[in-house]
Amino acid sequence: MPTYSRFRLSALLLGALSAMAVPAAATDLIEAWRAAQQHDLDYAAARSGQAAGATRRDQASALWRPTVVLSGTAGVARGDTSVSGAQFSAPGLGTSTGVGFDTSVNRGLLGRWAVQASLPLYNRERDAQGRQLDLSADVADLEWEDARQTLMLVTTERYLDVVLAQESLRVLRRQQLAVDQALTETRDRFRLGDVPVTDTHEAAARSDAIGAQVLALETDLQLKQATLSDATGLQPAAMQLMLPGAGTASPETRALGQWLADADAGNLQLRMRLTAVEVARQESSRSSSAFSPSVDLVAQIGRERLGGRGDFGSASSASGNGVIGVQLVVPLYTGGMRDARHEEAQHAIDKAQAQTERTRQTVAQQVRAAWLGLTVGSSRIQALSQALASTRSRLDATRLGRKVGDRTTLDLLNAENDAAGAELALLSARAELLLNRLRLAAASGRLDEAWLTSANASLEAPGSD
Repeated sequence: MPTYSRFRLSALLLGALSAMAVPAAATDLIEAWRAAQQHDLDYAAARSGQAAGATRRDQASALWRPTVVLSGTAGVARGDTSVSGAQFSAPGLGTSTGVGFDTSVNRGLLGRWAVQASLPLYNRERDAQGRQLDLSADVADLEWEDARQTLMLVTTERYLDVVLAQESLRVLRRQQLAVDQALTETRDRFRLGDVPVTDTHEAAARSDAIGAQVLALETDLQLKQATLSDATGLQPAAMQLMLPGAGTASPETRALGQWLADADAGNLQLRMRLTAVEVARQESSRSSSAFSPSVDLVAQIGRERLGGRGDFGSASSASGNGVIGVQLVVPLYTGGMRDARHEEAQHAIDKAQAQTERTRQTVAQQVRAAWLGLTVGSSRIQALSQALASTRSRLDATRLGRKVGDRTTLDLLNAENDAAGAELALLSARAELLLNRLRLAAASGRLDEAWLTSANASLEAPGSD
């Protein structure tokens, strides 16, 4: 069988095996995102954090509800009572003065119980603490929403990483097949004396170099597939990923100033920082309230009994009490703790404000980078599309020219390499444009499933371009 026929047969067999390995149903971006919601560990941790944060609102409400405490004591105790100069009176016995009473229990059994209830009426420190708890619950909600947007963005990045790795490997294998074909033909033509020996060396060197690149790309693809699989639970063999299509390159119509304003008002990281500033202010208010009076409605009922033997024989005593009223507490001195806590809180406010401004700058930079990536990206994709068409035309012309002797083997190899590079550069630019669109939405706090659905609509099955 001629060499060229064997080569074509190998290519057909390779294509058939590849087609058999491809699953029927494509795995799109939405499916990957929904699978990631169930399997991503960072997202699971964020979900638990949000649930924990929601309980802080209940804690804040509980600060102003009644508290009831039951206490009881049982044990061995002693007690002595000595009264002198008392006045005693009883019906039929008259009145006596200078009366003394002595009782003692040296080792007796003690039983005591009490129920205490209190309801705060006025407490500035507790009020500041409640606002802190509410704000920390708001931060937990923002962290949860930020984790959701981050997962959308990270899932898209992982998805496209696998897509680019697969396409890079596919294009490189196709180039390897073409180079191996050129190497075989060059060796045959060298035996016939039609080409110099340098052509065979150039083709062999290029074939070996591409073989090494294929091995490296196979490893890279396996790692990226494993990363996506760990986050989504989808197995690599069951995934047929889609490619960023020509519809990705829709131009950005909103002005940069509008995006910056949206980000300043809606960016989740910035909102968390602003809430942290308010939490620090409430901590300052809480520390400054340490000398403020507090008023509580209190109620208590209790009873105590002690019985046993003492110096005067058997003895026992029992007492009960009950009270309901208003309790006023005024702190007078805290040993300098209040001033130290207040000074610490003031520095914490300054730190939180500085972090907020730094975050605002970072967010603005992210918005500018994503917006410029979108603005320039559309024109870049158009230029790369034209470049791909030109390199393919050049490749066709070089193949024909080599057959008739007008082009060398090196010319053909370079044309093959340039065409492969142009194809991958266009795909990479489309992927980057899609990511910049989502990054811009995330920076403004607007990234949701609707945005992801729009990005997913721009994907297309392999080979449809």
